[in-house]
Amino acid sequence: MAERSFTEEVKKLRLGEGEVFRGEGILAVTKALLESGVAYVAGYQGAPISHLMDVLADAQDILADHGIHFENSASEATAAATLAASVNYPLRGAATFKSTVGTNVASDALANLASGGVTGGALIIVGEDYGEGSSIMQERSHAFAMKSQIWLLDPRPNLPSIVQAVKDGFDLSEASHTPVMLQLRIRACHVHGQFTASANRRPDFTLREAMEQPRRDTGRIVLPPASFVHEQEKVRERWPAAVRFIRERGLNERFGPGGRDVLAAGAPTGIGTQVDEAAAATAQGIGIIVQGGHYNTLLRVLLNLGLADLFGRTAVPIYVMNVTYPVVDEEVLEFCANRRAVLLVEEGQPNFLEQNIAAVLRAAGIDCALHGKDLLPVAGEYTAGVVLAGVRGFLQRHGVLAAPAPTVPLTASVASAVAAAPAAGVSAAMSSPSRVIPIHPAPVVHNRPPGFCTGCPERPIFTAMKLVERELGPHHVSADIGCHLFSILPPFNVGNTTMGYGLGAAGAAALNVKADKRVISVMGDGGFWHNGLTSGIANAVFNRSDNLTLIVDNSYTSATGGQDILSSKATNPTRSTGHAITQAVRGVGVNWVRTVTRTYDLKAMTAALKEALTSQEPGPKVLVAQSECMLNKQRREKPLQRQRLAAGERVVRERFGVDADTCTGDHSCIRLSGCPSLTVKPNPDPLRTDPVASVVDSCVGCGLCGEVSHAAVLCPSFYKARIVSNPTAWDRLRERVRGAVIGWLQRRDAARRARWAFGEVS
Repeated sequence: MAERSFTEEVKKLRLGEGEVFRGEGILAVTKALLESGVAYVAGYQGAPISHLMDVLADAQDILADHGIHFENSASEATAAATLAASVNYPLRGAATFKSTVGTNVASDALANLASGGVTGGALIIVGEDYGEGSSIMQERSHAFAMKSQIWLLDPRPNLPSIVQAVKDGFDLSEASHTPVMLQLRIRACHVHGQFTASANRRPDFTLREAMEQPRRDTGRIVLPPASFVHEQEKVRERWPAAVRFIRERGLNERFGPGGRDVLAAGAPTGIGTQVDEAAAATAQGIGIIVQGGHYNTLLRVLLNLGLADLFGRTAVPIYVMNVTYPVVDEEVLEFCANRRAVLLVEEGQPNFLEQNIAAVLRAAGIDCALHGKDLLPVAGEYTAGVVLAGVRGFLQRHGVLAAPAPTVPLTASVASAVAAAPAAGVSAAMSSPSRVIPIHPAPVVHNRPPGFCTGCPERPIFTAMKLVERELGPHHVSADIGCHLFSILPPFNVGNTTMGYGLGAAGAAALNVKADKRVISVMGDGGFWHNGLTSGIANAVFNRSDNLTLIVDNSYTSATGGQDILSSKATNPTRSTGHAITQAVRGVGVNWVRTVTRTYDLKAMTAALKEALTSQEPGPKVLVAQSECMLNKQRREKPLQRQRLAAGERVVRERFGVDADTCTGDHSCIRLSGCPSLTVKPNPDPLRTDPVASVVDSCVGCGLCGEVSHAAVLCPSFYKARIVSNPTAWDRLRERVRGAVIGWLQRRDAARRARWAFGEVS
């Protein structure tokens, strides 16, 4: 087994006309692609859209039945360049990757695609995990859409809307001859729901037809003078065509008074309350404009304020921008006309939409106050709590909601009563309208930084690096994107910079000078094949670098879900694997190449690092550290173990433990490992207060803690236990013999201690 299996999800792709699809948002996107007559799909793995590719990888038979080609691209640039097939041919194609880093990587191809324009529909599906859940820098796809003039869809996060956005995206692309970007936040990707499916469609024009009937139009190739014409086409032809399509198709939506799903005054809101008639009447003089992706959050906020219900009916007029670029001026003016104030809920910065809409209103002379970042945070994720505060402030400022009553401090008597009997105190205070008990927030929960999984084979690499550091001193470490980037956090605290995926070695290029120490660059196998081979290794060869590049080879692009890559050892029926990294490295001219085939062998790992950092051989050094990703290994082995256990077969599992009587409480094992299974517990010795190390049940038996104990010359308190399920007769016999011998030794030792205590032994 290599990649995760999505066999059950794949079955949903076969649903036909009128059947009900139930599942996740990103799976609904996959089904929508098939219903749209897509001819080809390409993409690079990355949360939160990786499921789309994983499912398609398991759906090769369905794709073949419909004449659809699927490409697992080497990078986001490769995926974006694949859309070139839609430039001259009426082929619908889709590319998918994580934004904004993926969009940055693909920027050259996307800029050229947007310049020349497309004949067939071209849809770029990007996962926009903006906010605290993001693993990328806080940037927005909106900026790229504006820069290259690619239309940006941001649909309401429910399955029918997402599916319709996919279909509308292709139609919009073809109507305006412009690529379209579909933005899905992480919550939208994983929202669950249902929609009525349509029949899957074969492409109207196939890839085979394109190959057998080649077309060529020099006016679509991005080369002067054609590229100068493209700029004029965008403004004079494509933009107006897109605006017409958006208005005619009704891609943007209006809810509440003046739209649909109006919540009448006095109607129940679905949470046991009713809409205040005065508030509902006043709310018609104001309005809220929101990005489609934040509609659910806004609706939840209005529900909390008693101005909407669970079914989407609202007393506040809402204009939902399912298309956030281009802004349709006419719709904005229609919504804002005769309103005294409008609030714009726009996540992220800069405030592109707010600036755009403000310019539209001022140019038209509309006297409507526009609020946005003055009431909502300038930057950061717009969670429900953040939006609630902003919307409440907006409604209070314009008289829809009453301002909160001032908080009355607790009197000494009430305070003492609350301190003596909290429940009684609260009841007494709440019974008196003149007494308001302030609500104090809960204590701040301490941050829990991300870290390596239990048994991760990358942990011993950085343990070895810390041990070498004791001898040779600290080195500048150029880090890279991937699981190994967790090494910058405790307990390792290794890493000075990170510049991008596969750019670990390139990030150290400036430090290629003669010095007493070498720079260490780190990259993963996924980053190596992404662009590290050329931008890092080949560049180091060409510039005669003398530094060390450490390549973490765990057989997968592990950080994005365990997808296969060129160097994966698992056999993949649809792709070519098993291509060694060492061969590629030697192929571009690296002479000093070493491989550690088991990273858990801490002595070998430490020796290899030390040799690389002290070798007198000139030229770049490359050390490949190999061990399978433990998460993928467990996914493969655990089902097999369960099958063997159910069949009554003998199964042996290894676990490590700590002898509490032997442990000194030094805890260097924890400082040099950081394994989640390694923790502390109270010392059993009443005369010692320091806690002792302990291994919990999540241990997978990788052995690193024991290796650390010996490599760091610590106490010999670690032991390895073998847990045997369904033992054989021979296992039981050995256990009885062992128990008898150990029991005899324990009794003898206890007797000697007793004689010594009574002075019988000198």
